[in-house]
Amino acid sequence: MEIVSEQAETYTEALRRLKDKFGGRFVEMQHQKIRLKGFLGLFGREGVEVKGYIRDYAAGFASSPQGSYSLTPGISLPQGRPQTKVGSFDEEKEKFLASAKKDPALQVILSEVKDIRKQLEKNTGGRAPSPAHETLDRLADALALNDFSHAYIKHITERVKKEITLEELDNYEEVEEQVVDWIGESLQIYNEEAFHLKPRVLVLIGPTGVGKTTTIAKLAAMYNIGNSVSRPLSVRLINIDNYRIGAKQQLETYSSIMDIPLSNINSHEELRKTIALYSGEAELILVDTIGKSPQDGVELAKMKQLLSACGSQAEAHLALTATTKASDIKDLLQQFEPFGYRSVIVTKLDETSRVGNVLSALWEKGKAVSYITDGQTVPVDIKKASVIPFLTNLEGFRINRERIENRFPGVDAEKINWRQ
Repeated sequence: MEIVSEQAETYTEALRRLKDKFGGRFVEMQHQKIRLKGFLGLFGREGVEVKGYIRDYAAGFASSPQGSYSLTPGISLPQGRPQTKVGSFDEEKEKFLASAKKDPALQVILSEVKDIRKQLEKNTGGRAPSPAHETLDRLADALALNDFSHAYIKHITERVKKEITLEELDNYEEVEEQVVDWIGESLQIYNEEAFHLKPRVLVLIGPTGVGKTTTIAKLAAMYNIGNSVSRPLSVRLINIDNYRIGAKQQLETYSSIMDIPLSNINSHEELRKTIALYSGEAELILVDTIGKSPQDGVELAKMKQLLSACGSQAEAHLALTATTKASDIKDLLQQFEPFGYRSVIVTKLDETSRVGNVLSALWEKGKAVSYITDGQTVPVDIKKASVIPFLTNLEGFRINRERIENRFPGVDAEKINWRQ
C-alpha cells in the first residue's frame, strides 16, 4: 500500500491535487496544519498537509463482462487492466498493519482506535451497546420527577439492567415494584437501641432555619410523655443558643409547659458542669445548638470545641429540611462531618412532595435517618424514622402500602397513640 501526501495553502487545494494525481484511488487518512516555506526560506506562511494511501483496485474486485473491474454497479476502472488475484480481508489487514509500522501517523491512528475499542468494551462489558428499553426510560423519568440525583438514577437503572431479564422488563409494574424495594433498601434507619448509655446525650446541630429548636421541643415531649410502644423517660434540656432571644424564649415556654428542667449555658466549662449535674438524675439530655452557616468554618470550629464538653459518647444528629435541593444537602452533610454526627433528622417533610433529593444525598454519603418531622405541632408532628413515609411520598410510583409494610417491618410511627 502506497502512502502519499500533498501540501498546499488550503485543505481544498491539497485534496484537489491528490485527486488529480490519483483519482478515486486516493483515500484520505488525516490532514494537519503546517508551516509552508517561503522564498529562500523567508516569508513562510500557514498551509495544510493532506496524507492518505492509494487504494489497490485489483484486490477485492471482480471482472465485469466488458473487461473492466467494478466493486459496485456504475463504478468501473479503465478497460484492459489485467486482473489480479482477489485478496482476502485478512491479507489486506496484514498489508495495512505492515505499512502502518513504517508510518508514525498511522501508528497514532491505530493506537487511538485501540483505545476507543477498549473503552467501549469496558462500558458495555464486552457486549455491543443496546438501545434503551422503554421500561428503563419510564423509570428514569419517574425517578427524575422525584428529584433523585443523576448518580442515584444511574445506580438504579444499571441495577435493573444487571438483575432483571429482558422478558421481565416488558412488565413495567413488576419492575416498578422491585425498584420501590431497592429505594427502600437504600435508606438506612438509625438504631438508637444500639446505644445503652445512661444518660443518653443527644445534641442537635445544623444550619439556621431548619427548625432545630422546635425539633428539640418535640423530642423532649415525645420521650417525656411516652407512647404506646415506649415508656416515659426523665428528660433534661440544655440551650446554648442564647443569641437568638426568640429561640431562647420559645424553648423556655416549652420546658415550662412540659415541666422539664432547662439550662441556658454560655461556655464550655458551664456546659461540662451542667452535663455532669444532669447525668445523675436524667435518662435523656437534649442539647439545642446555635444555627450556623456551613460556609462559616471558624464559627463551626468554635461550636465544635464548645460541644466537646458533652463527652465523646454524645450523639450528634444533623437537622436538615426535606425542601433542600440534593446538591445542597450533600454539601451540608460534608461540611458538618467534623462533628461526627451519627444520623440525620429530616424536618419539614410535609412541605414537599418530592423526597428523591434527601434519599439520593443520604445514599451517596452513607448516612442514616433517625427522626422525621412533618408539622409544627408538639409532640405529634415528629416520628422515629422509618422507610414507609419516604416511599409513600414517591410521585409517579404505584405504592402498595400493605406490601411495603411487610417488606420493611418495624414500628410505624404514624400508628402510635400519643398520650395527651
